[in-house]
Amino acid sequence: MARRGGNLGASGTAVAERVVPRTRGGAVAPPREHRFRGDVEGLRAVAVCVVLAYHAGAASFGGGYVGVDVFFVVSGYLITGLLLRELQQTGGISLTRFYARRMRRLLPLACLVLLCVTLAAWLLFSPVERQQVFEDVIASALYSVNWQQAAQAVDYSAVGAAASPVQHFWSLSVEEQFYLVWPLLLLLACGIGNRRRAGRGRLAVVLGLVAAVSLGYSVVLTFTEAGAAYFSTLTRGWELAAGGLLALVPAERLKALPRRAPATLACGGLAALLVAVAGYDDTTPFPGLAVLLPVLGTVALIAAGTAGTHPVARVLELPPVRYVGRVSYSWYLWHWPAIVFATAFFSGLPTSLLLLVVLLSLIPAALSHRLVEEYFRRAPAVASNGRSLALGVGCTALAVLAAGMSWNNLPRVPLAEKSEITGARALLAGGAPQRTADALRPLPEKATEDRGRVHRDGCLVSQRDTRSPACVYGDPSSDTTVVLYGDSHAMQYAPALDRVAEKRKWRLVVLTKSGCTPADLPIWNTALKREYTECAEWREQTLERIERDEKPAMVVTGNLATVRSVSDGERQSREESARSVRSAYADTLERLQGADTRVVVLADNPHPPEDVPACVSAHLGDLTQCAVPERTGLSFAPVNRQAAGDVSGARLVDPSEVLCQDGTCPAVAGNALVYRNGAHVTATFARTMADWFDGELPSTR
Repeated sequence: MARRGGNLGASGTAVAERVVPRTRGGAVAPPREHRFRGDVEGLRAVAVCVVLAYHAGAASFGGGYVGVDVFFVVSGYLITGLLLRELQQTGGISLTRFYARRMRRLLPLACLVLLCVTLAAWLLFSPVERQQVFEDVIASALYSVNWQQAAQAVDYSAVGAAASPVQHFWSLSVEEQFYLVWPLLLLLACGIGNRRRAGRGRLAVVLGLVAAVSLGYSVVLTFTEAGAAYFSTLTRGWELAAGGLLALVPAERLKALPRRAPATLACGGLAALLVAVAGYDDTTPFPGLAVLLPVLGTVALIAAGTAGTHPVARVLELPPVRYVGRVSYSWYLWHWPAIVFATAFFSGLPTSLLLLVVLLSLIPAALSHRLVEEYFRRAPAVASNGRSLALGVGCTALAVLAAGMSWNNLPRVPLAEKSEITGARALLAGGAPQRTADALRPLPEKATEDRGRVHRDGCLVSQRDTRSPACVYGDPSSDTTVVLYGDSHAMQYAPALDRVAEKRKWRLVVLTKSGCTPADLPIWNTALKREYTECAEWREQTLERIERDEKPAMVVTGNLATVRSVSDGERQSREESARSVRSAYADTLERLQGADTRVVVLADNPHPPEDVPACVSAHLGDLTQCAVPERTGLSFAPVNRQAAGDVSGARLVDPSEVLCQDGTCPAVAGNALVYRNGAHVTATFARTMADWFDGELPSTR
């Protein structure tokens, strides 16, 4: 269950803080009290509840992920206000004290959750899944997991990866990076001079520039790479800056607003949040411009509470609401691991039970809030700056060490020698399915990387690119050209076709693009959250190259059968998409088929319902546990087969004839791991299909 999420409440438990200024001689000046914002604490409760409901799959909370944006604004508001008061009272900012306070509040509880996740992953997950979790835990402990998630979001090889129990730490990483930079930015904005007189106008200009640049980058990156934009600190920085800009507005100005202004602002802000929560979903391009609604709504709600009392604030200040806001950081850290592990142990949990899991996770959240979060926040033993910093470093080191040692002690199967690999030949020989494995190639933990030379050469064009390189294989000097054309489900057979081309003396040209169907119609890109316009541009240029430059004797084309088409800018249903793709694919086949060109259509291969490398790593003694019933693997609409049948002269080649035997599609055959991720075949296994392809492909003469 890979859902959008975020860390809630990383700004700390207290909603208002004291700054203890010191005189030039070092004496402690009397503390200055600041009004506690019960409405802001209640706002935290609203934010955490909508995110938790979204993660549980509640239908009415399709945009519940905007709760994290609420917290980014709250964090920016609180932290900027805290630093501004210290700056004006003392003429400077104690970076040591600031970082020590953040570590003392956030890291002990985060460390506890990471240690528990490490232990649970060892007990419940397969070796391959454990390895990924341990790597994620290390990245989370080092506050860089958001960049890891951003990289995976634009890496097509990551498609099909299971949800990580710590993927929600990405926004904690964003906030920690914010905490690292923000005090330095404020000091820089003040410049040289009397910082006690640091002008709010000067700070507002600097923060405004940061916000404008970050928002602009967010809009651009969301359009080009929505997945990466979601996790990037650079696209989220403006949300924190928006809260900081609000903190620069003098309270007196807000209190001078008309008497009805607080209620109007609060109702408008709440309405904006509710519209985003109910109206957005996973197809909404986010953050981009869509994030303006929850961010401005949060700014309005906080500003309303500063301006005066209003009905919304009275609800937010109710004791039960404030309690949920008080424990929101702890609850958020615990709820997502609870969902992931519950789903792993009991597959197919309905929303009602997932909501129960979320509710039960409040128990460890409440306990750890009181016994860990509050204890270390108040404990005299770690009250000094030096001890707080040591505590933070120790927590980070402990989480990294535990995950690192666990990773180092993972059970691993030996790598099979190339001479031991028979793969498809073992299946075609008609022997009994392989039940155990003492050695494999590729190793399950390395399966995703087993994509072959063609992929390494960049011949599976990335989602943003619209032109293919030369990508010539087989016999480059041959007068007979064969083109492999399609998406990654075509490219995966390039290792086999390369061998066939060498044997038959073909010049093989590989023209493939990630997620791009040969069918000539607009399609939806799940990662980009929009119509895949780059596919349409690449497709037309590639078809023109095939017709004008390559003039092949044969075109072999393949396609993911479950691609979703677009009509009037909206993603079509699976049934509508199947009909549209079939028709458009047939049109493409007719265009490719000429007097001297033969067209071969590859039927789509079986789609395993689970992660095959992870399953194999856990069942080396009984590989039948990971085999897929052919009916299950081929349950999608056979659009490739249908399109080939619609075009006279098109030849159908069905890889499932070798991938499945007697109604079962094995996960391992002849010591070769069949699938690398999702429904993609490993290059190792594909190479063993060369003889079969040689017998299936027609002559070019």
